Amino acid sequence: MGKLKMTAQVVSQECLATDVYSLVLKADEIANQAVAGQFVSVYSKDGSKLLPRPISLCGIDKEAGTIRLVYRVVGFGTTEFSKLIAGDSVDILGPLGNGFDKLDKKAILIGGGIGIPPMLQLAKELNCEKKVVLGYRDEIFLNEEFEPYGDVYLSSEDGMHGVKGNVIDAIKEYGIEGDVIYACGPTPMLRGIKAYAADNGIICQISMEEKMACGVGACLACVCKTKDVDEHSQVHNRRICADGPVFYAEEVEL
Repeated sequence: MGKLKMTAQVVSQECLATDVYSLVLKADEIANQAVAGQFVSVYSKDGSKLLPRPISLCGIDKEAGTIRLVYRVVGFGTTEFSKLIAGDSVDILGPLGNGFDKLDKKAILIGGGIGIPPMLQLAKELNCEKKVVLGYRDEIFLNEEFEPYGDVYLSSEDGMHGVKGNVIDAIKEYGIEGDVIYACGPTPMLRGIKAYAADNGIICQISMEEKMACGVGACLACVCKTKDVDEHSQVHNRRICADGPVFYAEEVEL
């Protein structure tokens, strides 16, 4: 089966931190297909807002038929979603994009800011030794939910939580080692992780954050530069929504 547009029912919603919300939706068909690293597009009920908002999957419960979205309020659409309560409905499209290539190797999972949520489902799906490195600006969220799946290390810009600095500082401070890195976060963070992995001979997969329009690869609004020529556009780029959002780090330019 492929992507599906459907009306999902809100199971629950809670605020995890300032402007960060956890939304659980009943969406059996999407939950049954989805894997870590994919996302869904969520539609506004305002008919003047035609484009959906892409939100990564933080949790997938195939038995319950639910998906969990953890997102930050940044504009009109996410403000609308933050007001949803149990029993409400919302239109979604998914699952979209390609998930992580799960390797049977000692793993370092790295999440920065709102790039942290998709790493939680990956931590559940990986069957290997895991170290989890989470980077925050200030307020922390979701960190305790990672603890059943691996050792958790924190970094924060203000130094209130874990190492003062970024996720690379935490990796070096704690001497964290692994054979493969999985990462999601802002581009500057991913750029540093790509360089760190290359310098240390570590396999690296990154999930790229980008503003999207259609979410299905038709509009070419979310392209990134690549080493190889894309079969769709015949130029050196890939569509983050359709070809990603997960890529091996050496495939893309940051």
